[in-house]
Amino acid sequence: MAAQKKLIIGNWKMNLNVQEASTYLHKLEAAMKVHRDVTVVITPTMLALQPLSLQINRHKLKLAAQNFHWRDFGAITGEVSATQLRGLVTYALVGHSERRHMFGESTKDTREKVQAALRNHITPVLCIGETKAERTNEETNDVLRDQLVGGLANVTSEEVDQVVIAYEPVWAIGTGNNASPHDVEAAILTIRSQIRHLFGRDKAASVTVLYGGSITADSAADYLALRGVDGLLVGGASLKLHEFTSIIEKAHSAAE
Repeated sequence: MAAQKKLIIGNWKMNLNVQEASTYLHKLEAAMKVHRDVTVVITPTMLALQPLSLQINRHKLKLAAQNFHWRDFGAITGEVSATQLRGLVTYALVGHSERRHMFGESTKDTREKVQAALRNHITPVLCIGETKAERTNEETNDVLRDQLVGGLANVTSEEVDQVVIAYEPVWAIGTGNNASPHDVEAAILTIRSQIRHLFGRDKAASVTVLYGGSITADSAADYLALRGVDGLLVGGASLKLHEFTSIIEKAHSAAE
């Protein structure tokens, strides 16, 4: 039985202006190898999405949005909708902890965004994960279940295959603190168990689940080798050309 295709998403966050993003994309496309068993996605700032959509080689890379509003249009100053992103991006992040905790995005916001992405034919990447305090209080499983149920509340069994789940423990994002492989595997098991409860055994096996949290080229292979991990959501390392291309190669090795 062939291994499942790996998904590598690089989240650039609030880094690189339009010119810098274009230059980096050019270098990345020149440096990376294309593998049929690895899908590579980059997530530039909103400002850079449109020009990069004209530049990008879509046989090598896909684009994702870091954020969007759940309404398709309206009098909402400063926001961009999934409808406006349609055709520019293939994926979009939803519920990232920085959106939840820095901007107060609620479970309702997350649920509505998942639906908005799906109706606009964009694959939502639903980010879930516990804080350090929740982990210390042994609430990890409860948090993951609540965030999954909340985010997928309006998703049908026919649609759930179109959603990517990303486990990102909040205490590990950008901190250099790595979750142990054992802890990640346990969290992924909880996620798939909850999906099985909601949508059935087949969907639990087929849904794509990623891990993210201070991923580096050195740690990537260990996480990619874990049972149930279908890829990685990479932060800072995605801005370092040699690190990111190394992670892509390790995903290829894991998929073989």
